Amino acid sequence: MKIERLHHIAIICSDYEKSRKFYTEILGFEIDEEVYREERQSYKLDLSLNGQYLIELFSFPNPPARQTRPEATGLRHISFGVTDINISIEFLNSKNVITEPVRIDEFTNKKFTFFSDPDNLPIEIYEL
Repeated sequence: MKIERLHHIAIICSDYEKSRKFYTEILGFEIDEEVYREERQSYKLDLSLNGQYLIELFSFPNPPARQTRPEATGLRHISFGVTDINISIEFLNSKNVITEPVRIDEFTNKKFTFFSDPDNLPIEIYEL
């Protein structure tokens, strides 16, 4: 088997409209396709960033909450590269998204920080 690239990340949210707004209006993802699946009472929103399909955002009736953060079994966090972490932090904070203090990667000496989506999924921004 030869994996070519990451295809997408699937995220289940508890409040579809709130998460849809967060990923599109705050993080800047573009909507590729939005489908409501009546039989599952579920939305599926395909999101792209800079023309690359990356995230499937799902809603389901009464999904269970994430147990712990971020050291739970399963997806630990998603990470996005940014050119200037300080500008990104200022923008997030202006949208009432709270970021953790900036850390320095001990191996690359690059800056990074974490914040959360509306369901407390850890998201990292990493300065390129």
